[in-house]
Amino acid sequence: MERFIHEDFMLQSESAKRLFHEHAAAMPIIDYHCHLNPGLLYDDHRFRSVTEAWLEGDHYKWRAMRANGIDERLITGDADDRDKFRAWARTVPFTLRNPLFHWTHLELVRVFGISDTLLDGENADRVFDECNERLASPGFGARSIVAKFNVRIVCTTDDPVDSLEQHTAWHALGKAPFAMLPAWRPDRALAADNQAIFRPWIERLETISGIRIKKYDDLLDALDSRHEFFHSAGCRLSDHGLEFIPADDWNEKEVEGIFLKALSGKTLATDECGKYRSALLHRLALMDCDKGWTQQFHLGVLRNTNSKMFESLGADAGYDSIGDFSHARSTARFLDRLEREGRLAKTVIYNINPADNELFATMIGNFQSGPTPGKLQFGSGWWFLDQKHGMEAQINSLSNMGLLARFIGMTTDSRSFLSFPRHEYFRRVLCNMIGTDMENGLIPRDMDLVGGMIRGICYLNARDYFCFPI
Repeated sequence: MERFIHEDFMLQSESAKRLFHEHAAAMPIIDYHCHLNPGLLYDDHRFRSVTEAWLEGDHYKWRAMRANGIDERLITGDADDRDKFRAWARTVPFTLRNPLFHWTHLELVRVFGISDTLLDGENADRVFDECNERLASPGFGARSIVAKFNVRIVCTTDDPVDSLEQHTAWHALGKAPFAMLPAWRPDRALAADNQAIFRPWIERLETISGIRIKKYDDLLDALDSRHEFFHSAGCRLSDHGLEFIPADDWNEKEVEGIFLKALSGKTLATDECGKYRSALLHRLALMDCDKGWTQQFHLGVLRNTNSKMFESLGADAGYDSIGDFSHARSTARFLDRLEREGRLAKTVIYNINPADNELFATMIGNFQSGPTPGKLQFGSGWWFLDQKHGMEAQINSLSNMGLLARFIGMTTDSRSFLSFPRHEYFRRVLCNMIGTDMENGLIPRDMDLVGGMIRGICYLNARDYFCFPI
């Protein structure tokens, strides 16, 4: 059988091949949004097996295994690593036309050097043993795996109450193979409607900030203090995971009363939640602008839909889906308030519903301004959309409604240390699309012009956009 992952994988024209091999492939990686564990990176964690490295925490694979009739014990349960890997290997042949089939075999080739195998139940034990042998060899810790992919910067995702001790220690290494920087994710500060999360988080914020929080202004002071600390640790990005951007009207007296009500453990009404979130998110956006940060918004996920499994496994277990929330009016109001105040930070908006592609591709155009090219960004295909069709749809929408050449490109948004071949996957999709346009006469066959755009999207635009302190 012809090798599946070969040098021209996904590249369907000579122009596409040239764009990828001459302009995209060698570009370094800035992974400006991921969920890697900074402690495992700092420790150069050695994985006990490929099951830990590849399957633990990977809800993409968990969803596929459940759809294939695999018992939960072999997915998130107490089965041993070999049996879990066998269950995944049995599932892989059924992932044809799912991006998991591509990602699985790219990772086998790029991480483990296994290029002659299509994983299945028959070869599971051999692949398991071969991968484990590689993981046990020198240079196969978590840090070393990431470094193999020409990564320049990794931005983790960190709560304001995180100590950032691993980031501080990483910086002290002096000769680290790549930069590891924190990113500010204050979602729990907005969760005043969820007492199980909110009150314990407030207590942690009090402890780490040294500020007793008795009123709303105390909360803002504590967040300001932590924001300054994150900045000193190299943070230049915030991120928010929201169903939609809240933009209700509020006044300070209302918000103070709502916060005190939440602080006392009382249940908030829907309109109170909206006012509180709108006020606090606005203040967080002002903090970002004043520090020169970029704010990111990941929008539209309907989370934890299976209540039985949520009670058993908790969040991030593979029971989320695309939501059908209304975004246009509230997003416009939120951005417009900041623009009127002259304090709209650089902003990246990611949608999970492909039906919203044109909405957000046009929304960013409403608030572009100098001197920053592409100040507002329509973010890369994310979560359910970070696959060939989703990437192509996002690229087409941005091309039609904005400036693709100013796009800051791909990020993994991943918890897996083996996921960096997704940058290659994105680059192959991009080069194939643009190469096809060149072959069809839709854009000039000018390799210098078009190749420059490809290099920008793959690396240079992100390098210039974020102003990282390195």
